[in-house]
Amino acid sequence: MNRRWFLLGGAALLAAPAVAVPLALAPGRRPQPAASPPAIAAAEHAGTIAAMRPPKRARPVIAIFALNAATEITDLMATYGVLRTADVAETAVVAERADPIPLFPFSRFGKGPELLRIEPQSTTRAFDARWPDGADYVIVPAVEPRDDPFALAWILDQHRKGATIVSVCAGALTLAAAGLLDGRRATTHWAYVEQLQKDHPTLRWVRDRRYVADDGVVTATGITASIPVSLALVEAIAGRARAEQAAQRLGVAHWDARHSSAAFRLTAEHRKTFMRNWLSPWRGETVGVPVGEGVDEIALALQADAYSRTSLGEVVTIGTGAAALRGRNGLTIHPRAPGPAARVDRMLAPPSADAPARMIERALADIAARFGRPTAEIVALQLEYA
Repeated sequence: MNRRWFLLGGAALLAAPAVAVPLALAPGRRPQPAASPPAIAAAEHAGTIAAMRPPKRARPVIAIFALNAATEITDLMATYGVLRTADVAETAVVAERADPIPLFPFSRFGKGPELLRIEPQSTTRAFDARWPDGADYVIVPAVEPRDDPFALAWILDQHRKGATIVSVCAGALTLAAAGLLDGRRATTHWAYVEQLQKDHPTLRWVRDRRYVADDGVVTATGITASIPVSLALVEAIAGRARAEQAAQRLGVAHWDARHSSAAFRLTAEHRKTFMRNWLSPWRGETVGVPVGEGVDEIALALQADAYSRTSLGEVVTIGTGAAALRGRNGLTIHPRAPGPAARVDRMLAPPSADAPARMIERALADIAARFGRPTAEIVALQLEYA
């Protein structure tokens, strides 16, 4: 009898985690969606745009800095796509070396798998030779390592030459490492605000603003802020009507700095969703993103970035032609898999060039339908998309 109870007790102890863990990680009650933040007052918006006006040239020169080691895909490609669509400046992706640049999804949980590579359009040395007086704007996406010595030195040199420095997402950490945020008003991705304030106590974080301009330095919040801050640059360079034309082509309703900081925080429900997905490898799949000649860079970045953040499987960009192809706005792109023979569980529809900024909404809707709304919510949280 004792032996029987001993075996039953042991079996119960072994079975308890199998029962308790699913119960603990079961979806709970989701909070009500936050109200949409109000539009920014006209006077404040006008002041922000005035602070972002070109410091040197009527048709400014914009360098989008990329680090050859690792750069965030949407921070770079969406910013580039908006500026090239508007065609109000000489815009180029600039890197230390001419080697193709690997683009990744970054988050507070680490760096995801490489999604694709792009070729820089200039090296920093060639850029400096062509524009010895420096750029009008240098855009800094999230890069790793965040304190790369070459990056810090080149950005500071451009700032000394009078360039306005613009960070997207965790690019603010690179600006901070260069000393450009000390004593300034600024913002960044919600996941890095606390770290930024701790490491740079004289920085003044501005709540509830998608982007902030202060004395030649502009900072923006999370990854999807790349689109509104880029349209704000278009307005600063060429006026409201030109920005409206670009926004209409991109599918953007507004680009002022409206934002709700309180809507973005890692909750217990988010943690449970991450854990459920990590512990459910059988739910995962390898998703293929087809990349063809003339692909829209904004739509491609948003689609690949979103699906890479589900914690359920992997994303593979797949070329539909040559190993290297040219995007709609001129980027030379190297998909991760060069041809359609790549093995995937599911191939997505090609990124749509129709209103490409809305690709994030399409991707989130598909993720919610396939994996559930909680998974779509953690993707939106990482992208800081309301």
